[in-house]
Amino acid sequence: MILTVTLNPALDLAGGVERVVPGPKLRLGGLRRDPGGGGVNVARVVARLGGEGRALVALGGAVGAQLAALIRAEGVVLVPFDAPGETRQSLTVHCAQTGGEYRFVLPGEDWPEALAKAALDTAVSEAGAGLVVLSGSQPPGVPDDFAHRLAAGLGRAALIVDTSGAALRAVASGPNPGLLALRMDEAEAQALSGRALATLGETLRFAASLQARDVARMVVIARGAQGSVMVGPGGAFACAPPRVQVVSKVGAGDSFTAAFVLALDRGAPAEEALRMGTAAAAAAVTTGGTDLCHAADVARLAPLCRVERL
Repeated sequence: MILTVTLNPALDLAGGVERVVPGPKLRLGGLRRDPGGGGVNVARVVARLGGEGRALVALGGAVGAQLAALIRAEGVVLVPFDAPGETRQSLTVHCAQTGGEYRFVLPGEDWPEALAKAALDTAVSEAGAGLVVLSGSQPPGVPDDFAHRLAAGLGRAALIVDTSGAALRAVASGPNPGLLALRMDEAEAQALSGRALATLGETLRFAASLQARDVARMVVIARGAQGSVMVGPGGAFACAPPRVQVVSKVGAGDSFTAAFVLALDRGAPAEEALRMGTAAAAAAVTTGGTDLCHAADVARLAPLCRVERL
């Protein structure tokens, strides 16, 4: 079974208003509540696509209890880990007048160093010999090199990482024995490289430089509506999605990671995993608010995603 690790989950709230203006009370309509956080979302999509997995999630307080109930309601096997204080919340507001989305994300509670070490030990003990996904941001107090430590300690299991900020910079400094794949979006790649990656070739060369330094066996960089590029032992590939109606971009990256990892878990070659991830991301942007991709849409879009060897 795939194990996902979420250190900084969130109770995701999403709703809409006619327009966003300063001053008056803006009363949200169509409010929905979803379990959130990178690894939580990956586990939800794995379940939707017919896979089996467990979600190791750090939970605290009354919000954490709500989040746990929502996770279990989606058929995900929950492995709770006690976290300090209250689990954070996030709010996504859709503006009907402009079609834009406003996303407000609260910070997580500070973690003592001993708690981060306990989370690392728990993840290693739960991993077995399967695939492990560390996804999402890290709470304050968790060491930036948590992913490196986890990759080194997993033994027979293999790690896939999709993180951000200082944690991503620590991973990208490499090398990381045991890190199977690192995924990031275009903005994160540009921040790491210190320059604009305007063309597919520039993005590809940056991904190849990370892979050559043993940052990960496979490096995947998302390029928005243009799809993703991947560099690994089997070569370099790009996959472009079909044109779809974009409703919300929330959850597209997590949907990609879930479908990508599930395909690898089922024995698919890396380029097929890239195709499935691209289809899941394309399916995710057609859903509203904090919803994720749906299996029927992924199946419909997958044959339309074009994989090219570079």
